[in-house]
Amino acid sequence: MKIALYGRQFSNNSLPFIQEVFDSLVSHSVDMVIYKEFKEFLEAKGINTGGTEAFATHSDLTGQVSCMLSLGGDGTLLDTVTLVRDSGMPVLGINLGRLGFLASINKTEIKTAIDSLVRGEYTLDSRSLIRLESETNIFGEVNYGLNEITIHKKDGSPMIIIHTYINGEFLNSYWADGLIIATPTGSTAYSLSCGGPIVFPKSGNFVITPICPHNLSVRPIVVSDSNALSFKIEGRSKQFLISLDSRTEKVDSNTILTARKESFHINLIRLYNESYLTTLRNKLMWGLDSRN
Repeated sequence: MKIALYGRQFSNNSLPFIQEVFDSLVSHSVDMVIYKEFKEFLEAKGINTGGTEAFATHSDLTGQVSCMLSLGGDGTLLDTVTLVRDSGMPVLGINLGRLGFLASINKTEIKTAIDSLVRGEYTLDSRSLIRLESETNIFGEVNYGLNEITIHKKDGSPMIIIHTYINGEFLNSYWADGLIIATPTGSTAYSLSCGGPIVFPKSGNFVITPICPHNLSVRPIVVSDSNALSFKIEGRSKQFLISLDSRTEKVDSNTILTARKESFHINLIRLYNESYLTTLRNKLMWGLDSRN
C-alpha cells in the first residue's frame, strides 16, 4: 500500500500529531510519498519523514498511490482537489485545524484511523464538483472546485451587479457585494454563513447565495446542477474577484462566466460508519436543543 501525504505549514502545537501519523504509517510498513513543499517544511521542523519520496504535481501520483492523507483543516483538504483531479484517488482528512467538517478525523484518533485505513475498513463518499468556464481560462487546467465559485467585488470598491442566467434564460440581477454558487458540499461553508440552506451531498443541486444583497426580496435559491449558470458583471470598477474554493483571481468586468457540474467526482474516505447527519450534529451542532 502506498499513501500520499499533503499538508500546509502549521504551528508547533501540531508537531506531535504529525509525528504520530508517520509513526503509525511506518508501523504498518506503508510506503509514503509526500508533497515536496510540505516535506521540506516537516524536515525543517524536525519531523522524521524516514527518507520518503516526494511528489510535486498530480502526474507524479498517477497509478502509483492508493489514497491521499490531508493533514490540516478543511482548507487543506480542498487543496487536494488540484492534486487528485480525475484520478478517483480517495482522500482522508485528518483535522489539525478547528472545525474539520470535511477533514473529519480528530487528531486524537490518528492511530485508530490509520489502522482502519490500512485494513480497508472504510466507505467512499462521492462528492460532486463545480466547473468554471470562461474565454480567458482563468484557473487553467484546474478550473473546478469542491465547495463553490464566488464572484466578489474588489476590496473597497462599490457593490457590483451580477446578471445571472439559467441555460440562457434571465434569472435575476443581483445588486450585492458578490454571489456564491455552491455545491452540496459547499452548502455548509461560505454559503451557509451568508444565509444559504444546507443541501445533502447527493441531492444534485447548486445553491445560489447573494453576499450582502442590497434588496430585501433577494434570497438564496436552489437549482438543479444539470443547468448551466452564466454571469455578466457590471459595476464602477473595471475588475472583480473570482474564487474557486481557496484560489482567487482578478477578472476584467467584461468577462462572461459559466458554471456547470464537473463530469467527475471526488471520493472522500469515511471511517467508523460516519454519516452526513452525524457530522452535521457533531460539527455544526445542527438541531442542538436542551430539550433533546
